[in-house]
Amino acid sequence: MNIKTITYTIIIVGLFIGSQLNTFAQGTGGASYNQLLGQDDINAITTAVPFLLIAPDSRAGALGDIGVSLSPDANSQHWNAAKYPFIEKKMGFSVSYSPWLRNLVNDINLSYITGYYKLNDMSAISGSLRYFSLGTIEFTDKFGNHQGDYQPNEFAIDAAYSRKLGENISGSVTLRYINSNLTQGQNVNGQSTQVGQAIAADIGVYYAKDVKFGKTKGKFAFGTSISNIGNKISYSESLERDFLPMNFRIGPSLTVDLDKYNQLTFAIDINKLLVPTPPIYATDSLNNPIPDGNSWKIEKGMDPNRSVGNAMFSSWYDAPGGFKEEMREFYIGTGIEYVYDKKFFVRGGYFYEHATKGNRKYFTLGAGFKYNVFALDFSYLIPTTQRNPMENTLRFTLIFNFSETKG
Repeated sequence: MNIKTITYTIIIVGLFIGSQLNTFAQGTGGASYNQLLGQDDINAITTAVPFLLIAPDSRAGALGDIGVSLSPDANSQHWNAAKYPFIEKKMGFSVSYSPWLRNLVNDINLSYITGYYKLNDMSAISGSLRYFSLGTIEFTDKFGNHQGDYQPNEFAIDAAYSRKLGENISGSVTLRYINSNLTQGQNVNGQSTQVGQAIAADIGVYYAKDVKFGKTKGKFAFGTSISNIGNKISYSESLERDFLPMNFRIGPSLTVDLDKYNQLTFAIDINKLLVPTPPIYATDSLNNPIPDGNSWKIEKGMDPNRSVGNAMFSSWYDAPGGFKEEMREFYIGTGIEYVYDKKFFVRGGYFYEHATKGNRKYFTLGAGFKYNVFALDFSYLIPTTQRNPMENTLRFTLIFNFSETKG
């Protein structure tokens, strides 16, 4: 097994794409063999370290993987750290655990620890550690000979500062260190490998305002964030570098107080990856891709080998299928949360991604309860297709909040 195969086998598993897994193996240049030949409508975008996009906590996981404008909680670090200045408690932390792709393999899991501290009524600091274990993977040479069993892993460490910019609006900046150890430093076919590392940043904005519908009180909130803005990753000096999963997220939420004890929240998140869409390459009369320097001649779309800044802007108009394909690249989550007496929670949601861009479609359910400073949540994922490796996915989250602030 060569380095490229090892790297992209692991990345594909991390993508958790259900029944479409076999269509997403891409070369480092950004296009699969079918895409090189221009024969496949499927044109999914792949990136390095896709574990950064997995919803790490149970509340968001039960609401269709959303969270950019939900009411602030200890897990806001992943979704939009700008929410922390509006949180009611002085400090808190959360621990989450999710066995991942249990219908495919039995030893992949995601662990997440996060915490926050309000410096005052205007600002807060927060941090998190996210650890993704890819289980045990057998390494072989090109002849299939066993080279050893190793345990690839990836992790990210975050630190954020958030501050109110006005009575109803706040902003945040997050710094992130990413470590992706996929090959365990093995020498493969005479080629040395290395740990992939990157430094990235998130920026977020959050707006929240009390509203009234007649005599019914409520709260409208709106959030947006851009996450994982950082350098490309490489696992070998001889391989081209791969983009981080830079992601644009935006969405509103509306909370309605039905009465003294009952509350409903409706929310939606709209997302788009800010990385190049693989182009379609021209072919000759024998259906072979046409060389063009060190790459291939592009028939439709744009060259995927771009700078990070260029990719963030050009990703809005680079799809070879034009506007129609660009619209397919938006993936959406929506959820409803019912709260009784601020102690008992029931949640449901739905996540949608177009069939040509990953085909993740699933319902989510969850529940939770809160007692004093302690809260426990869980969520369950229900795919819309049979024999989906995401089936039976569970998440568990334990939250502690302390010292209610005044004013």
